Amino acid sequence: MTLTKRIIPCLDVKNGRVVKGLHFESIKDAGDPVELAEKYSNEGADELIFLDITASDEQREIIKDLVQKVASVIDIPFTVGGGVKSLEDARNILLNGADKVGINTGAIKNPKVITELMELFGRQCIVVAIDAKRNYDLEDNVTVFTENEKKFWFEVFIYGGKKETGIDAIHWAKKAENLGAGEILLTSIDKDGTKDGYDILLTKFIVDSVSIPVIASGGCGKPDDIVNVFKKSNVDAALAASIFHYETHGVKGVKKYLKEKEIPVRL
Repeated sequence: MTLTKRIIPCLDVKNGRVVKGLHFESIKDAGDPVELAEKYSNEGADELIFLDITASDEQREIIKDLVQKVASVIDIPFTVGGGVKSLEDARNILLNGADKVGINTGAIKNPKVITELMELFGRQCIVVAIDAKRNYDLEDNVTVFTENEKKFWFEVFIYGGKKETGIDAIHWAKKAENLGAGEILLTSIDKDGTKDGYDILLTKFIVDSVSIPVIASGGCGKPDDIVNVFKKSNVDAALAASIFHYETHGVKGVKKYLKEKEIPVRL
């Protein structure tokens, strides 16, 4: 049986509003998280991801009441991330209505928290988010790629893309899986907000490096971008924000288009 591919709208939340940026910067307003969540759920989104994008940077907990409100208007799997550092943070998110917990900065700072979360809540609940960017200064022990005769590697960034880590994204994806991650949310910072397609090279290599599901994120501007990432990599899901928030395309229309292009989706 062919597994269906998932289409996942993303709510990047700042100060209680959904926002969208370019390369994780130049943030602009995109609407009310509760209204958008309900709309996407009704339109047939397979899942929803809610990221409190400044929680880690501001060293604070996630906005719990907002998570509760979103959870109350949807009936699809719901992942919440932002500022998760401990079992207590994760428990709060799950108790407020999320089905899965997303962790990024907290996992880099303390990798064993992935195992602790997995042992307590189950692997299926743990989504490790990886924000990666091309780095043209080559270092030892990194996976080197060549494109247009330029050599580079993919570096992991934390604190909402603000701080480099010196960690190779391919290595980190493998390690996260070994530690207990059930899924990887992979975002290309280079592609974020550009609307010119996902980073196929990055996506393909991460997908081929792990055996857990991977969600592609960063760069979706049109339905063909989603078709491309599914056809050119074996990624399990595609995350998109701009094309849904600004009503360029609806979730239902995108899924019908994918079906026409012989991508297995749930209508």
